[in-house]
Amino acid sequence: MLPPQEIAELKQQIAAVHEPRELIVEVLQAVQKHHGWVPDAGVELAAKLLGLSPLQVDEVATFYDKIYRSPVGRKVIHICDSICCWSRGAETVYRHLQQVLDIAPGETTSDGLFTLLPTCCLGACNEAPAMRIGERLYGDLTVERINTILADERQETEA
Repeated sequence: MLPPQEIAELKQQIAAVHEPRELIVEVLQAVQKHHGWVPDAGVELAAKLLGLSPLQVDEVATFYDKIYRSPVGRKVIHICDSICCWSRGAETVYRHLQQVLDIAPGETTSDGLFTLLPTCCLGACNEAPAMRIGERLYGDLTVERINTILADERQETEA
């Protein structure tokens, strides 16, 4: 599931904290970094390392929208669906993304590049509507800007 060296490092981190629950997210992120998502075996490994039940770990995994419990594309588009973004045109942007990517929310493009996921807030209300692709935040979105962003993201992947 994880390389022995990484497991040893995680065990060392866990031993250094007062409450192992503090590191649930970090352990899940390590699994996700290695696999691209967190399969059931990853939840079980995290539970074993932390001395918790798989249910306790899965409760945290399913709470955070950047912990993926099913396979995702190489680039995950988190589109903000907060009231601020919706009041500034997110619905149009969201529909356009679904149309040009030919996917519904939660789906991945046929080439495996993009997964489209709604997220409750990106904290970019001053730039609404907004989305995040990987670690890049894009604000003041329009249909035209979406087309440019997607083309740039595709080109970056091909380079």
